[in-house]
Amino acid sequence: MIIDEEHRFGVKDKERLKRMRAEFNVLTLTATPIPRTLNMTLGGLRDLSIIATPPAARLAVKTFVGEWSDRQIREAVLRELRRGGQIYFVHNRVENIEGVATNLRKLLPETEIRVGHGQMSERELESVMLDFYHRQFSVLVCTTIIESGIDVPTANTIIIDRADTLGLAQLHQLRGRVGRSHHQAYAYMLAPPLRALQPDAVKRLEAIASLEDLGSGFTLATHDLEIRGAGELLGEGQSGQIQAIGFTLYNELLGRAVAALREGREPDLEDPFAHGPEIEIGLVALIPEDYMPDVHMRLVHYKRIANARSNAELDELQAELIDRFGLLPPPLKTLLRSRR
Repeated sequence: MIIDEEHRFGVKDKERLKRMRAEFNVLTLTATPIPRTLNMTLGGLRDLSIIATPPAARLAVKTFVGEWSDRQIREAVLRELRRGGQIYFVHNRVENIEGVATNLRKLLPETEIRVGHGQMSERELESVMLDFYHRQFSVLVCTTIIESGIDVPTANTIIIDRADTLGLAQLHQLRGRVGRSHHQAYAYMLAPPLRALQPDAVKRLEAIASLEDLGSGFTLATHDLEIRGAGELLGEGQSGQIQAIGFTLYNELLGRAVAALREGREPDLEDPFAHGPEIEIGLVALIPEDYMPDVHMRLVHYKRIANARSNAELDELQAELIDRFGLLPPPLKTLLRSRR
């Protein structure tokens, strides 16, 4: 089974599809993996393949986050019109979308503005979208209905009203509706002042603004995972207990369980940490500050020493330490010998 636009499918949908067959291969295509799927790939439960090469001559979409400004909206629209392009204006509330369109008509009397949303009749919506595609008018005021499957090469500016109410994957998908040819595209995310927003909304807007490079979907998805949490791997709960033990330890435990199952062993749940023997030798065994002043660097090397699986690995690490920092001081020699 091939699933395109994975974030359109809920957990129940996917589980129901899996129940159709005992032997089931699933290929999921997505610009931004949802946190649960990304967590599965990081834990080794699913394989991951990234296509990071953009199409030839494609340019990254320039992204701006700010408050509503009549002057800025007018400038953005007129600049696009002058170069013969078209504009999406996304307002995700059907009840007052006509009012927003009326305000825009007052602000931009020189251009035709039409509305498209999912509660219109099928024929009416199809007519609006075909007219937009054939360049019968220049500004389409719409809901997130345009999020996927829309490819209009001449539309190269998108303005998203109340971007703080949309998810990170949604914002990335909407931004992907523009810049689908060789022209420079622009995305404007309009939101109330940052101090008035929820902390998670601020994080989402900062992430989308900072990651505008082509192929940044995977990096955005990792931010999404940090903001929202991974959810349960098995079952329908969307928020797990990851905060209780920390993401690094959780991944380590998950990795061990996956490795055990792949080797045909039962994971040892009674002894999940699988500690080796603790050696008490009564000697100073550490990396001295005067040998390696940077605390972050020392922590990295402590972890590398602890994770070494063989004497050969320790030999390589010792040679690297001597090459980078000079001859080993006695406490560091003791640390390496105790690890052996």
